[in-house]
Amino acid sequence: MGAKIAKALLLVTAMMFFAALALDIAVPTLVLCIMALSTRLVSFDLPVARKHGGEAA
Repeated sequence: MGAKIAKALLLVTAMMFFAALALDIAVPTLVLCIMALSTRLVSFDLPVARKHGGEAA
């Protein structure tokens, strides 16, 4: 009976470890994607923001 409980505890522990490992990979990936998207939005070249040659500043 004790071996079944030990195996069940080992299984639950392994499942928790791999679930935390997946979150450890997913959260930084999400943060990096948001940072890349915000960089693209900030550096997006808008035609209204450009100064035209020959016009006074």
